[in-house]
Amino acid sequence: MSMRPVGITGIGMAVPERVVTNADLEKMVDTTDEWIRTRTGIRERRISEAHEATSDYAIRAARQAMAMAGVKPEEIDLIIVGTVTPDMPFPSTACLVQDAIGATHAAAFDLGAACPGWIYGVVMAQQTIATGMYNCALVIGAELLSKITDWEDRSTAVLFGDAAGAAVLQPVSEGRGILSSVLGSEGSGAGHLYLEGGGSRHPATAQTVADKLHYIKMNGPEVYKFAVRVMNEATVEVLQKAGLTKDQLDLLVPHQANIRIIEGAMKRLDIGPERVVINLDRYGNTSTASIPLALTEAVSEGRIKDGDNLVLVSFGAGLVWAGVALR
Repeated sequence: MSMRPVGITGIGMAVPERVVTNADLEKMVDTTDEWIRTRTGIRERRISEAHEATSDYAIRAARQAMAMAGVKPEEIDLIIVGTVTPDMPFPSTACLVQDAIGATHAAAFDLGAACPGWIYGVVMAQQTIATGMYNCALVIGAELLSKITDWEDRSTAVLFGDAAGAAVLQPVSEGRGILSSVLGSEGSGAGHLYLEGGGSRHPATAQTVADKLHYIKMNGPEVYKFAVRVMNEATVEVLQKAGLTKDQLDLLVPHQANIRIIEGAMKRLDIGPERVVINLDRYGNTSTASIPLALTEAVSEGRIKDGDNLVLVSFGAGLVWAGVALR
């Protein structure tokens, strides 16, 4: 069976209006603007309001992506939402999006792969379109990480932000679109980045709330070592699978977690900042929204030209990683 080439035909983003700067955080936890900037590269992040939910931003990003692609709601066959902060355990946030945008013919589900969740969703959607099962998919990465951040824990409170990014995937001309992909996991590192409370192991109780089990916990040094290694390995692997060299890489769009991780990957890949998209200084780590958010800004800024070779690469809790090469 011949496989159809699949590419991204529209992208979009949505972020809260509220900006929380490092100076604001200095009033909340024992930290400083200099400490945050030098260790993470983050200057500010966007934080949602108390009454808002993940689907509110997913819907806005989806509509923007659909408008760019010129796609009507009834044309969408599949909706995948990558998120670790769904509106609720069930129904899926994807179903809430499906109803809100009027995509009456679409199958919909959430995907839990932490920060690489959007790329995981893109690869899943690509396969369904490549085989002819579907023709048009909407893949969204949306997170309100502020809802699961312990604002008294200075090691994590400075890192995260809220956002959503979306992409429409459709068949494209030969030689374009997604050229290769890689997905991986290393479950032995599960204890380095996790949220214990609310699942079947530790159902929500007054005690789990008191013990702060419903907040992100992270072993920063271990995650850093893992991230620098897999960012490089995944990038090299997708380039090789696509038949490309590092010199043919026009733009790297990495997960926006920490400037030191990105700089480490740049050093290993021997590429300069002009070939890398970096916006974490303004948004922080937005998990699944990170890559589509950066991609949308790169397009709007004119950094992506016709025929450019891109690599999108991410890592996160699991531990998991993902990468795609596309033209």
